[in-house]
Amino acid sequence: MRLPVTLSVLIACAAPAQAQQAYAPAWQPTAAYVTAGQDEPGYRSWYMAAPWRAAQVKSFNDYLTYYGVGGVVPTWQLLRTASQWQPCGAEPFEVAPVSEWPNLVQTLRYIRDRVIPAVGPVEPVSVYRNPQLNICAGGARESAHRYMQAVDMVPLRPITREALMHDLCALHAHGGESYQVGLGFYAFLRFHIDSRKFRKWGFAGSSDGVGCGPVATVARTTVAAAPAPATPTTLPDPLSPTPK
Repeated sequence: MRLPVTLSVLIACAAPAQAQQAYAPAWQPTAAYVTAGQDEPGYRSWYMAAPWRAAQVKSFNDYLTYYGVGGVVPTWQLLRTASQWQPCGAEPFEVAPVSEWPNLVQTLRYIRDRVIPAVGPVEPVSVYRNPQLNICAGGARESAHRYMQAVDMVPLRPITREALMHDLCALHAHGGESYQVGLGFYAFLRFHIDSRKFRKWGFAGSSDGVGCGPVATVARTTVAAAPAPATPTTLPDPLSPTPK
């Protein structure tokens, strides 16, 4: 039996609305930090805008692969500059000077060996900042980002800020010193890892305070002893990275 035309139209119109109600809002941890132009389509546009960028990106990717940290996160995300790139009139992506590449290796080792096993995959939102951009973005004069020692990132797996801080502070307390890792927290879920010096800074708990103390006192998860950091191969290459 055929339905009346008006009833058929009502069913057809109602179905999409019912289907839409079944979906929860998507988890978008990068939304507060990555604007159009610094996302993946923006990267492709930046990459294609100058023919010499392909060779630069390939050399950087090959370098990371050679030292065993290729693929820890997508290479293109490691080219993100500062979240303030637009108001600062800077590029959204930049391949750092070759002399700075070794500084990133130990940071990526810690992210690979400790951070990702604890909190799941992460997405870098800011890595290298040239001196001019670092000043405009409000970075410290000797910011680790100036020397490509630091990665600011967000977790891609749903997690609360308090749970994230519990896990990262526990990792830092039980193994961070062997990697000489600096750990910092910004607002929301953005956090900072660098390999310049063993230290911590930022907000404790879910609201305010400094350091990891109140968070690390109660373990949310069991933290295994940290493995010894990998020793880089000794090569005549002057860019051979060494733990900081």
